[in-house]
Amino acid sequence: MSDTKPTKIEAMAVSARTGSIYPAPFDEPVAGRIKRALGNALGLNQFGVNLVTLAPGAWSSQRHWHENEDEFVYILEGTATLITDDGESTLEAGTAAGFPAGQPDGHHLVNRSDASVVYLEVGTRAREETAHYSDIDMKARRDGTGAFAFTRKDGTPIP
Repeated sequence: MSDTKPTKIEAMAVSARTGSIYPAPFDEPVAGRIKRALGNALGLNQFGVNLVTLAPGAWSSQRHWHENEDEFVYILEGTATLITDDGESTLEAGTAAGFPAGQPDGHHLVNRSDASVVYLEVGTRAREETAHYSDIDMKARRDGTGAFAFTRKDGTPIP
């Protein structure tokens, strides 16, 4: 039997992951986020594609930026608030935002509406990566093994 992935899938049939891998208490604002890893389901390995749903009040992530990975979002449904170092702006269905690697501009989406926000999230899959979190004492590092390790900004482990 072959390990070949399909070339076509039903997006909503891809298993959903709720919340985040952040350590407590940093995971709490992201508890209402649902991700479907479409890129994984299709066997993509150079970039990731996720179909993301944010419940009312949920965040996409903690505000962050990546040293080695580009990020792109395209809003399919609803209205999200984009928060960056420059302030806040609104992203509605049909709008996109991009975050080039290495630009220290912390960003995330917040759903301040009464309806779900649905968007596509696309990003590079760098083997080695460091993500910096703008508003909290946390850093994430991936050393080529695939998993992120979370530490405080000074490198000490987060219990």
